[in-house]
Amino acid sequence: MTDSAGAPLKGGGIWARKNPIRMLKDARHSLVFMSELWVERHRPQSVGEIRGQASVVSRLSVYAEHKEFPHLLFAGPPGTGKTTAAMALTKDVFGEHYRDNLLEMNASDERGLDKIRSKVKQFARTQPYGDAKFKIIFLDESDALTNDAQGALRRIMEQYAETCRFILSCNYSSKVIEPIQSRCAVFRFRPLADSEVLDQVKHVASEENVELEDDAAEALAKIAQGDLRRAITALQVSAAISETITRSIVYETSATAPPEALHQYIMACKDDGFHVARRRLQELLNKYGLAGTDFVGQLHRELYNVDFISEMDKLDLTEIMAEVDYRLVEGGGEKIQLDAMTAKLVTMLRN
Repeated sequence: MTDSAGAPLKGGGIWARKNPIRMLKDARHSLVFMSELWVERHRPQSVGEIRGQASVVSRLSVYAEHKEFPHLLFAGPPGTGKTTAAMALTKDVFGEHYRDNLLEMNASDERGLDKIRSKVKQFARTQPYGDAKFKIIFLDESDALTNDAQGALRRIMEQYAETCRFILSCNYSSKVIEPIQSRCAVFRFRPLADSEVLDQVKHVASEENVELEDDAAEALAKIAQGDLRRAITALQVSAAISETITRSIVYETSATAPPEALHQYIMACKDDGFHVARRRLQELLNKYGLAGTDFVGQLHRELYNVDFISEMDKLDLTEIMAEVDYRLVEGGGEKIQLDAMTAKLVTMLRN
């Protein structure tokens, strides 16, 4: 790589200095790719367009066909399609003017008793608009509602069952009181398989005319951990930097260390001693912008892919990481906690 005068630049990475014309082109390129969220642009508009969650889609398709359904509870991790499924079903039932008979709320923002009694009850007590048989109230993140608010919601669900249907989504169904669960058909959304995430990422890249290398697509599927929203967002961020998305760009822009870098850290603990391993750790944190808890989590996931550590040592290392993670969450100093973890790893692996 050279500068505007033809002289070579130091460092050929994606953050190397560029001439003003190139910088202007890059700025325009980034603006185009970040002008609209790809997650929203490629969100399925009907139940039939949803990919993955086959058992859920097959049941929802019946509801969409008959345009009738009971109260629903969607439970599962973030990015697995709960909101998409709720909105797609609503559009299939009501058609183009679905907004006329829909109240959409994020329960984590409006989680109190007053909001349920006023906003939800006021909407539920009015008659459906047009020819619709009922109205729909979609409460996203309903597990954030207080117990008093959930109690009031239960009574509203009973009182207005003929003219209103509730769709509740949550990450943890155990935080939703049993009387509400018993009034709903419960759908369990599971993390998407890597193959499903991979297919969707390649589809979005093709639709957006982005050149996505195969190993970069696999990296996106790996860092997503079943969260398709995270994968598509990471794809868009990478596309804003370069027209050709490589594996290294994906890892550098997603605050994720590649597996081989984590393996090198473990190897340094095993073979090179504390000071070298500590230096390797600091390089990882600085290069990929990792927080302490992020590093511990990623290291834990990769630990079981390391073949030079015995099964019993992996169990002991897991306990060490769990303890450090807890201390970090509780406010322990990041630097000293990670150094302590490194010291324990060195002691265990070198014996």
